[in-house]
Amino acid sequence: MSQYRLNNVEVGKNYSAKELDSFVSTTDVVLLANNESQLFTDPEREYKVTDEFEGFFEHSSDDGEKYFREKKAYVVEKV
Repeated sequence: MSQYRLNNVEVGKNYSAKELDSFVSTTDVVLLANNESQLFTDPEREYKVTDEFEGFFEHSSDDGEKYFREKKAYVVEKV
C-alpha cells in the first residue's frame, strides 16, 4: 500500500479509490463524492478531482451557530 501514499491531489487529474483512500488517511481533508457512500467500495474505480476549496461552513449542533472550518475540501466524480 505504500506506493499509493499521496499527500497531494490536483484538480483535473484522475485517481483510483485506493489512492484517494491513502490520501484521506494521511492528510486532514474532506472528500465530497457524487456516488455518496460508495467512494471506497471498488479500490480500482477512477475518480476525477473536479474542485478544491480552502474550507467550508459547518453547523454546530452544540450552539446552533455556523462556523467556517479552514480544512481543504475536494470534490471528486466517478469517471
